[in-house]
Amino acid sequence: MTKGPWNASAILLALAGLLVSGIGIYFLAFRPALLPEDIRFIGLSPTEVAQLGPRLAPWLSNVFHMLGGFALAAGVVTIALAATSYRERSPAAVLAASLGGTVSIVLMAIVNFDINSDFKWLLAGFALVWASSLVAFAFEGSIDGARRTASTRRGTSK
Repeated sequence: MTKGPWNASAILLALAGLLVSGIGIYFLAFRPALLPEDIRFIGLSPTEVAQLGPRLAPWLSNVFHMLGGFALAAGVVTIALAATSYRERSPAAVLAASLGGTVSIVLMAIVNFDINSDFKWLLAGFALVWASSLVAFAFEGSIDGARRTASTRRGTSK
């Protein structure tokens, strides 16, 4: 099947994949073991952080590297999906984009609101880019359907 154009839905999905990849790179390369928001959420005193930090930091570093790797992989796969079967308007691609985005960036945004993260609005914006790709996909489909209907009507009226 021939790939469709790089329309708004595919561009937005690829952008969402790029953003999720960026989250992965941040977790792999830059995220410290404990952010101030982490300490606020779990309610540790400075003394408790000083006592626990040296034992907790190596473990959290491993956790965030693993999470970063998964986020980077999810972002790369999302970009590939946008560049291929999403542009072909495959129903399986829409299902994959819907489920994948829900359990990745949307869930991450929800959890960040739950913990009152400093990054909650940024992640909500990332989730909005992903959701916009699905809305654009549906809108583009309705436009394509209307064009096909109009074309068919013109062809049968001759």
